[in-house]
Amino acid sequence: MKQLLKHLKQMTILLFVCLFCASCSEVASLPSNPWKIMNLPTESIFADVDFVGNSDRGWLVGTQASIFETNDGGDNWQQKEIDLGDERISFDAVSFSGKEGWITGKPSILLHTDDGGDNWSRISLSSKLPGSPDGIIALAPNTAEMVTDLGAIYKTTDGGKNWKALVEGAVGVARNITRSPNGEYVAVSNKGNFYSTWTPGDTEWKPHNRNSSRRLQNMGFDLDSNLWLLARGGIVQFSETGDEGDWGEAIYPEFSTSWGLLDISYRTPKELWVAGGSGNLLFSSDNGETWLKDREIEEVPSNLYKVVFNSENRGFVLGERGYLLKYEPSAEAA
Repeated sequence: MKQLLKHLKQMTILLFVCLFCASCSEVASLPSNPWKIMNLPTESIFADVDFVGNSDRGWLVGTQASIFETNDGGDNWQQKEIDLGDERISFDAVSFSGKEGWITGKPSILLHTDDGGDNWSRISLSSKLPGSPDGIIALAPNTAEMVTDLGAIYKTTDGGKNWKALVEGAVGVARNITRSPNGEYVAVSNKGNFYSTWTPGDTEWKPHNRNSSRRLQNMGFDLDSNLWLLARGGIVQFSETGDEGDWGEAIYPEFSTSWGLLDISYRTPKELWVAGGSGNLLFSSDNGETWLKDREIEEVPSNLYKVVFNSENRGFVLGERGYLLKYEPSAEAA
């Protein structure tokens, strides 16, 4: 009898723990879904999207040399081809300033257009370039800033004919590298063990230890150039400087999750969206104080890798196997 009572007690405790964990993982649902779900004819993973000035013409790029064009703000997309020979290309970034645009990719691909994308030309890169192009930002006419996956940063002011190195030392193989609106960079090491920051004028990257035992997944900046990080286990943290001791408390938007958080993007200074694996999309209107979950997106059979807001009312969530979400404020208002 004692053994039976002991067994029942253990089962009761286990049941209580399970119910407690289940309640902890519950996040309130977003009242309405502001995202239009699209599935384009490709198996690639989308990497970046940008538009030609303030127009409705835009370009979407990804793995398997996939490139799509829209002329209606992203409601419809047409697949395009650029002749790059027999190379197996993976595009990773696209950026426009007016009609001048740039696309980077691997292995060592840099494309340039000055007519909104009617014509693309390939710019030759030095064989001594440290790493492969990992990102590019169009800053002004003939002016762009490019970063490689080893943390080498270069700037051109003559349309790509010449490039000036902005940082002398590389950061090593990076999982991801992100640029702030102020021109600062943060890079997460390939294994997520540490991160490094670079500020314009510095000659070297500044390394930082991660502030917990959880490996880093991704890092980036809000609209005011303050840092955020995503760590394994569904952790979000915020910091103004990224220095040790400056990070806020660890936030768990959805406690006890089995899927990872992959990217953050701000629509406004306080409103942010967090994308994750298995079609998970979370929303906060108060910079991470409270959270809601977009449950209509959970059925999307795709990991959601990146969130991009080209402007306050133009945003996209980039997935795999051709899945793309388009932000539609009217749907949210409805």
